[in-house]
Amino acid sequence: MTDVLGDVVLTGVRVLGGPPSDVELRDGRITAIRAAGASGAPVTGVTGTGLVMLPALVDLHTHLREPGDEEAETIASGTRAAAAGGYSDVFAMANCSPVTDSPERVRHVAEIAARTASCRVHPVGAITLGLAGRGLAPLATMAHAGARLFSDDGRCVDDPAVLQAALHASRRAGTVIAQHAQCGSLAAHGQINAGQAADRTGLPPWPATAEETIVARDVVLAGATGGRLHVCHVSTAGTVELLRWAKQRGWPVTAEVTPHHLLLTDEQAAAGDTVHKVNPPLRTAADVAALRAALLDGTIDVVATDHAPHPARRKAAGWCDAPFGMLGLETALAVVAEVLGEDGEPDWALIADAMSHRPARIGGIDSTAGRPLAEGEPATFTLVDPKADWLVDPDGHHSLSTNTPFARFRFRHRVVATVVEGRVTADPHGLLATATGSRRSSA
Repeated sequence: MTDVLGDVVLTGVRVLGGPPSDVELRDGRITAIRAAGASGAPVTGVTGTGLVMLPALVDLHTHLREPGDEEAETIASGTRAAAAGGYSDVFAMANCSPVTDSPERVRHVAEIAARTASCRVHPVGAITLGLAGRGLAPLATMAHAGARLFSDDGRCVDDPAVLQAALHASRRAGTVIAQHAQCGSLAAHGQINAGQAADRTGLPPWPATAEETIVARDVVLAGATGGRLHVCHVSTAGTVELLRWAKQRGWPVTAEVTPHHLLLTDEQAAAGDTVHKVNPPLRTAADVAALRAALLDGTIDVVATDHAPHPARRKAAGWCDAPFGMLGLETALAVVAEVLGEDGEPDWALIADAMSHRPARIGGIDSTAGRPLAEGEPATFTLVDPKADWLVDPDGHHSLSTNTPFARFRFRHRVVATVVEGRVTADPHGLLATATGSRRSSA
């Protein structure tokens, strides 16, 4: 359930970090944006002085675990986490049990979401049947059932002929192939970044070439087929250069980076806490610097969380036995704002592009999500306190799991409310309570 926002003026909010404005909302839409203090008497006024108003976020890469692993996460819990993190829309990866590799299973995920979700959920279809990397799943019929993005994430489509066929199919259907770039023979049983981290720990190394060789191959295939390729969780400086090369040629290639790859390095992983075990692995400080630069110059298009919940008992296993993955939805905005605001205030317009506008366009949902904050547009936005100075407490998360690498991190920026088409999906401090009253709506 969500509260319905009544007719209201948000006073003093900073749209995309700009000067203070009064934003009028009526019937679930933005009806006016004026300089602060220029509004007439509102039906209801909510003081938002100093809060930054952003378009609600869109995540192209979320693992909701349902169906099949409800101990780790459910669509209900994962989307509560998403709403708390400022998201209006998430793309639910296909590596569930059963795998989302048929139109019936696409519809099944959508039906669960319709009943239980706190944000909009877009099922991602598998590229290959059972994520086995061999026979293509029925991409066209899954697209007809509502899948806009296809990925075997968690596994790479290692066979170039299969990936080429998928790109041909995606071009015909107008969809996107999202590749988990990991050459199986080069990554082998890798556990941690090759180099000093592997040398210090004695763990099996995971070289950058395991990612880069797949990206090099796949961008060429995208150029040859015209199929749209999206590279998941870029982690190396070499991959950045390959993406830059592909984009200079005008090939239909986009890419994402995760918050954790923008902030953390393999030095944290080498300390041995399995909360830092992730796929692909945390890389060097030089890689992190290259990823940040690529986000700033547009070589990397979007930030995606790769939210990957796991129960504590599984993460408590020894390093080689613990699963890969980290939480991301509830801290993503804070991390990205921290990274982009090291020398002052972050570039909020860039954050809106990388976390809302561009992912909505890539995912094919930009008619309803990632919309500009402008008069006549849906009231779909998030409010951020840029002076929150808050400590991450995984026990206070909405996710069923607690495997965040940011536990006890202190961040300046925090989402304080999320609204989707006039429905309040997150409002932990009651900021919008006076504007909702007792009216309710199904999520």
